[in-house]
Amino acid sequence: MRVTHSEFVISNTDVAKCPKEPLAEYAFIGRSNVGKSSLINTLCARKNLAKTSGRPGKTQLINHFKINKNWFLVDLPGYGYAKTSKTNKKAFQQLITRYFEKRQQLISAFVLIDIRHQPQRVDLDFMEWLGTNYIPFAIIFTKADKLKPLARERNIKHYLEKMREEIWEETPPYFTTSSLHKTGVEEVLTYIDQLNKEFKNTP
Repeated sequence: MRVTHSEFVISNTDVAKCPKEPLAEYAFIGRSNVGKSSLINTLCARKNLAKTSGRPGKTQLINHFKINKNWFLVDLPGYGYAKTSKTNKKAFQQLITRYFEKRQQLISAFVLIDIRHQPQRVDLDFMEWLGTNYIPFAIIFTKADKLKPLARERNIKHYLEKMREEIWEETPPYFTTSSLHKTGVEEVLTYIDQLNKEFKNTP
C-alpha cells in the first residue's frame, strides 16, 4: 500500500467526539521522544502532518488523520515523560484508557519502542494492559539507524525474550523502522493494508 492522500481531521480529549465513520482505525502510541511524529510523517510521506518537537510530550490530544480516504491513523499522547506533572500524567492515562476501552473501530494499536534502550517497565506494563484487555497490538522498534545491524538484532531478540519471560506465550508482530532512512515503512503499511482487507471482509 502507498499513502496517496492524508488529511488531519480532528484533535480532542473526548472519545465521544472522535469520527463516527465506520472506518478501520490504527492507534500509534509510545513513550515521549520515541519518534512517533517523525514515523507518522514518514508513513504518510508528509513532512508536517504530525507536529514534531524538540520538547518531548508535545502530543496531548487524540489526533485523527484520514489516510487514503478509507482508514484512520490516530496519534495518541505519549506516556512516561518525567517532566509532565502528576496531574497531567493521570489525565493522559485516563484519556488513553477511555480511548482503548470505547473505540470500537480500533483494529490494532502500534506500540513504539526506541530500539536503543533496554526494556522499560512502563512499556512492558502498558503492553500487558493491552493484552489483558484483549486489544490487538504490534510493536514498532524505532530509530533503527542509530544502531549497527548486529546491535539492532541483539536488542530486539533481548526485548522479545524479556516479554516471553514475563507473561507472553507468543510475542506480537513487530517491525523495525527508521524515519531517517524510511526503513520498515513498506512493511508497516503492508500490514495495515492486510488488516484493512480483513476488516472489510468481516460480516
